[in-house]
Amino acid sequence: MGSITIDNIRKEYGGDSGTIVAVDGVSLDVRDGEFLTIVGPSGSGKSTLLRMIAGLEDITDGTLRIGDQVVTNVAPQNRGVAMVFQEYALYPHMSVRKNMSYGLRLTTDLSDEKIQSRVEETAEMMGIEDLLDKKPNSLSGGQQQRVATGRAIVRKPEVFLFDEPLSNLDAKLRLHMRTELQRIQDDLETTSVYVTHDQTEAMTMSDRIVILDDGTIQQVGTPETVYAEPANQFVADFIGSPSMNFFDVELEDGRFVADDFDYQPSKDLVSRCRARATTDEFVLGIRPEHVRVDESESITAELDVLEHEGSDNYLYLSKHETEWTVRVDGSTRFEPGTTVGLSLPEDHVHLFDRQTGENLLVGERVRNPSSSSATAES
Repeated sequence: MGSITIDNIRKEYGGDSGTIVAVDGVSLDVRDGEFLTIVGPSGSGKSTLLRMIAGLEDITDGTLRIGDQVVTNVAPQNRGVAMVFQEYALYPHMSVRKNMSYGLRLTTDLSDEKIQSRVEETAEMMGIEDLLDKKPNSLSGGQQQRVATGRAIVRKPEVFLFDEPLSNLDAKLRLHMRTELQRIQDDLETTSVYVTHDQTEAMTMSDRIVILDDGTIQQVGTPETVYAEPANQFVADFIGSPSMNFFDVELEDGRFVADDFDYQPSKDLVSRCRARATTDEFVLGIRPEHVRVDESESITAELDVLEHEGSDNYLYLSKHETEWTVRVDGSTRFEPGTTVGLSLPEDHVHLFDRQTGENLLVGERVRNPSSSSATAES
């Protein structure tokens, strides 16, 4: 079984300047056969966590299990894992065939015949069977990535670990390799933990996503869940491109008042927010694709820039100190300087506690868009 159980794992680095905590009490269950992606900003601890699973970093505290075996202090080669690195890590003096077979020769007692059979079978799966006798320096970046992935597959591990494996490829090849990795994972049904800074990879490839910040888990969920129901403002800001719009608001007489607009929510939404909030100060959030262009509305802003991206246009608007990003259909056009009316459907509005960052509407979503309206600041 290739399940992974991470129980309160901690990683500290000591030095002259003091102790640095890279991973701080992370607990996580990775299901057998699951494709789980870990995302977060630079320094969030995602690669450190992956390297602890691989056995390349010592664990300061906590317990790690793969299947039923505690592997906290087990050597990397005995954990039943195979890792694919960002830099491919191929031996330049060896052929593709020898690169792919090298790990098997070190860690198994398979015969040469069985090793070669497994290498050739894997090479055919990866579409590199005609490259087996070539050296890595004669291959393209995409071909080298296929060899590195094939080298991991040929070992038939319980767990695949991927450390930003596509970041050195161009955009078109990244898209192709994402599809290839998903196909391979579906075929093999091997548990996979994938680390990336690219949220598009995370959203398109994963069964579940883990969002890390400052060494701690902010949210775990399906791509749909972390996008539609972010647990806090950090997740809402990190997931989604362009980022969610955020506005500081205060609740006054049943209305959310910002610097440059007022928003009239339903009474039900107000009561739910008050039940969980610590103050009357909130951050109102809404994603660019959920803001509606509506000339009958009295929330207004002036168009600064229109970016045309084929099927979509992005409107960048402002009013005094308030800035908006709005995604509209590619056929919707405005000239810079145009005043645009905007509406905020209540079923897509998020409200965060300004002190804690908690999303006050997770699990409490009010789905009644017709009940909301907005008025301009008087």
